[in-house]
Amino acid sequence: MTTYGQFCPVAKAMEVLDERWTLLVIRELLSGSTRFNDLRRGLPRMSPALLSKRLRTLERAGVVTRREADGHARYHLTAAGRELSGVVEALGNWGMRWIGELGDEDLDPHLLMWDIRRTVPVERWPRARTVMAFHLDGVESRGARWWLVVAEGAVDLCDVDPGYDVAATVRTSLRDLTRLWRGDLSWPAALRTDTVRVDAAPAVRRQVPEWVGQGSFAAVPRLTATGG
Repeated sequence: MTTYGQFCPVAKAMEVLDERWTLLVIRELLSGSTRFNDLRRGLPRMSPALLSKRLRTLERAGVVTRREADGHARYHLTAAGRELSGVVEALGNWGMRWIGELGDEDLDPHLLMWDIRRTVPVERWPRARTVMAFHLDGVESRGARWWLVVAEGAVDLCDVDPGYDVAATVRTSLRDLTRLWRGDLSWPAALRTDTVRVDAAPAVRRQVPEWVGQGSFAAVPRLTATGG
C-alpha cells in the first residue's frame, strides 16, 4: 500500500481508498453485493484478478471481512466499511451535481440493467409473477434484450428470454435509458416525447414508471462547474 508520509487523517484514509476501483468495490458492497460474481456484475470492466487483489487489500485494512458459507466466499463490510456509506453518497451527490457529461464509453447495458435489477421496488409490483422486457436500440445483440422477472418478492434479471408472458416491453436507446435512470430525463417527459416507449395494456403502462423507478442519485439537483 502506497503511503503519503503525512499524519493528516485525510492522507491516511486515502492510503486505503485512493487505489483505482477501490471505492467502487465499496459502493458495490454498500449496494448489497456479497458474492464475488455479483461484485463483478457491478464492476464489469474490472478484471477478476484485480477485484481479488482489492478485496484482499480491504480485508487487511479492516474494511472488509470474508466469510465462507455453503462452500462459497461472501464479502461483508465491517463497521469501518459501513461508515464509508456517507463518503460514497457524498461523492455520488457531487458527481451528479457537477459532472453532467456522459461519453459513449460510459454506457454499459450490463451494468445499467444490473443496477436497475437490484433496486426494483418489488412491493409495487403485482403479487403474481410479472415480466418486463427491455429492448435497447443501437446495442449489439448480446446486450440489447433483457427481462426482469418479479415473483414472490424476488427479482431475476435475464439476458435470454425466460419463456414467460411479458406484461410490458420498454423500448428505447441505451443512452436514453441511462439518462432516465440517472434522472437526467423524467419518466413523464420520456413517455410524452416517445423517447421511451412502453408496449403494454393502458393500466400496466401507467404502472411501469413506478415498477422501474430511477437510480438512487436521480433526485440530486444538477449544477455546473461554472455556475450554480
